[in-house]
Amino acid sequence: MDHSGHGMTMDLPPFTLGRGLEWSADPFFLVACLVGLALYGWGVVRLVRRGDKWPVGRTVAYALGVLSIMLMMCTGLNDYGMVMFSVHMVQHMVISMVSPILILLGAPITLALRALPTAGRGRKGPRELLLMFLHSRYMRIVTHPAFTIPLFIASLYGLYFTPLFDTLMGSKAGHIAMMVHFLAVGLVFFWPIMGVDPGPHRPGYLMRMLELFAGMPFHAFFGIALMMASQPMVATFENPPASLGIEALSDQNAAGGIAWAFSEIPSVLVLIALLFQWYASEQRQARRTDRAAERDGDKELEAYNAYLASLNTQGR
Repeated sequence: MDHSGHGMTMDLPPFTLGRGLEWSADPFFLVACLVGLALYGWGVVRLVRRGDKWPVGRTVAYALGVLSIMLMMCTGLNDYGMVMFSVHMVQHMVISMVSPILILLGAPITLALRALPTAGRGRKGPRELLLMFLHSRYMRIVTHPAFTIPLFIASLYGLYFTPLFDTLMGSKAGHIAMMVHFLAVGLVFFWPIMGVDPGPHRPGYLMRMLELFAGMPFHAFFGIALMMASQPMVATFENPPASLGIEALSDQNAAGGIAWAFSEIPSVLVLIALLFQWYASEQRQARRTDRAAERDGDKELEAYNAYLASLNTQGR
């Protein structure tokens, strides 16, 4: 018996981690992930061949980000996620909050700008088009916190607490579109906060932390709402297959617990990354100041001391 037009059988055996991790590839995500890895690898190889360096940590982070998407969408987790709210919530949280952070730590836009060749005077190649896109009014809008934070929140409440979720889950194309949406929302939300890649919206470190903490509590509230509900809230998961041996309400409570827990994990990861970036930025600034002082004999300090002396003279 098919479920939701996906060609997946309803009589899945009870969920275990081993069954969830069995290979069961979604062709769209498999091809997309492999292309993403290949393009990033091409960029790194291109830099290395011309003698430039690219941090290994960035490559590892990007690869882990893409592989985390494959883990969610190309294994049995994707099959179970169609009939179990708890497994679906793991997919959602990883793809919208863990995968984007890892991908952004890989700085793919910076890599593309360094690896793509320039088209020459008066011409527009892929690099020039990417720069135009980064500096467009559209990007200024979609990376602004007035847009990203409401979008991040609406992707939870506006999706799960309306019939839209059931509509999307009713077709393979709808399910793919929903997962792509989760990834895109995570990328545009965390992109200006992470600040690794260049972008039109680059707030200071303190403002980035405020943006991060402005969105995360709503994930926790969403999870608590699912955990406290006395009846199933999403029609898709109201009647799980008998072969799974689960009860809809308890599975929904588990989904709520997962959503609540995941609201904390990315916050800690991003906060640690921001603190390291902030420290590194302060160190670079201190080194620049020291070098400038060595070049000009610390004229800035001398000028400041002269200014203080003039104030002291005027006060007499």
